Amino acid sequence: MRTVARTAARTAFAALVLLAAAPLPALADGDPANGEKLFRQCKACHTVEAEKNRVGPTLHGLFGRKAGTVDTYANYSEGLKASGIAWDAKTLDPYLANPKAVIADSRMAFAGVAKPEDRADLIAYLEAATK
Repeated sequence: MRTVARTAARTAFAALVLLAAAPLPALADGDPANGEKLFRQCKACHTVEAEKNRVGPTLHGLFGRKAGTVDTYANYSEGLKASGIAWDAKTLDPYLANPKAVIADSRMAFAGVAKPEDRADLIAYLEAATK
């Protein structure tokens, strides 16, 4: 009886480890067309065009760039500048979900994107549109 319980516990633990280590397929499989629609809300403060800041910085060249480093934008929070974050799908996902949870003094006046699928779509759009 104990052997069965131990085997079940080990199997459950192994499954949890594998799930935790698995990549997030939603990020890789985002729909850029839907992401573009979702980005309309972001356009109030951001653009994907080079050197065109609005209330927030341009997102042109976002992927691979360190947070808080657009030379032509001067309104970054100290926390964002000091974060050391380099933007990619894995760092954007939690930030887009809840910016203040990632950077407490973030000046981004946006509560976040609740649905993981919407974040994946938005990230897929941004990856293509900000090159």
